[in-house]
Amino acid sequence: MARTQRRKPANPRGRANAKSAGRGVSGGKRRPGKRDKRRNRKHPLSPARWWKRAGLTQRVAAVLVTVVAAACVIALVVGTVRVVQWRRDVQEAEARQLQLTQQYDFNPGDIISDGQFFNANAMSEAEVQSFLDEQGAACSGSRCLKTMTFDTEDQAANEYCAAYEGAKKETAAAIIDKSARACGISQKVLLTVMQKEQHLVTAVDPTDFQYKAAMGLSCPDDANCDPAYAGFFRQVYGAAHRYQYYVAHESAYGYHADALNYIQYHPDAGCGGTNVYIENKATALLYIYTSYQPNDASLAAGFGEGDSCSSYGNRNFALIYTNWFGAARQ
Repeated sequence: MARTQRRKPANPRGRANAKSAGRGVSGGKRRPGKRDKRRNRKHPLSPARWWKRAGLTQRVAAVLVTVVAAACVIALVVGTVRVVQWRRDVQEAEARQLQLTQQYDFNPGDIISDGQFFNANAMSEAEVQSFLDEQGAACSGSRCLKTMTFDTEDQAANEYCAAYEGAKKETAAAIIDKSARACGISQKVLLTVMQKEQHLVTAVDPTDFQYKAAMGLSCPDDANCDPAYAGFFRQVYGAAHRYQYYVAHESAYGYHADALNYIQYHPDAGCGGTNVYIENKATALLYIYTSYQPNDASLAAGFGEGDSCSSYGNRNFALIYTNWFGAARQ
C-alpha cells in the first residue's frame, strides 16, 4: 500500500523573514530594546551636580527663588497666627461686653445704634419745644433754655451738612431741630449730649458758661473754649457738623467701627483699660468725641460717682438717652 506523502505546511506570510527581521539577527532592521531606551534617556541632575554646573546667574536666581518662597511661607504662617489671635481677642472682648450688658445694660461696643444716632427725623421742632418745656419745668427765670432765643448765622452747605439759614431770635428748639436736619443727626442725640456736657436741658438757673459750652465742643475741661465754637448756636450746629466730619475721617482717629479698639477707663493711663469691639459708627463717634469707657465702679454707681479711675461721659450718655427716649441700641 502506497504511503501518502505529507507536504510540509507552507510558511505563513511573513514567517520566512521572521528570523532575519528578529532582534539580534543580522540583515534586518534593529528595534531599540529596553537597554537602548535606558541608555538614551536623560537623567535629571541632582541638586548638588546642578549647582556645580550652574553659572553665577543661575545660582543667584535659584537663591532668590528660594528666599522668596521661604518668605511667603513665613508670611502665611505669621498671618494665620495673627488672624487666630485677633479672633480670640475679639471673642474675649465680646464676652466681656455681653457680661456688662447683662449686668449694667451698658455695652461699651454698642452704646447707641446707627439707626438711632443718624435719624434726623427723630423729633419735630414742636416736639423738641415740648420736650424742653417738660424737662425745664422747674426753671422760671429769664435764662431758661425753653424760652431763650439766639441770633444764628448762615452756614453754607458742604460735604458734611446741608445749608443752614440763619435768623434773628431763633429758639433753642429751632436751632436743635434745624442743626439735626442739616447734618443728619438725631435731635435726641443733640439733646442728650447737651445734658451730658452741661446739664443745660434741666438747668434751673443756667450760667453763661453752660450756654457758651453747651455741647462741650472744643471746650476741654482744663482750658477755655475755642472762640470759633463758643456760644449756643455754634456749639449745637458745630457738634452736629463735627459728627459727620468724624464719619468722613474716621481713619484719622483712634476709634473704628467693626474693629478691636483699646479704650482706657480714664485719662490717667495707669488706670488701665480693655479691648472693646466697636460694633457701629455711632459708637465710634462717641469715643472720638469722649475718649473713655466707664469702669465697673462707674457703671455700678449709676448716675453717681465711682472711684478715682472712673469716667462718666459715655456712661451718662447711655443713661440719659435711655431714661428720656428708651433703648438706644435698637
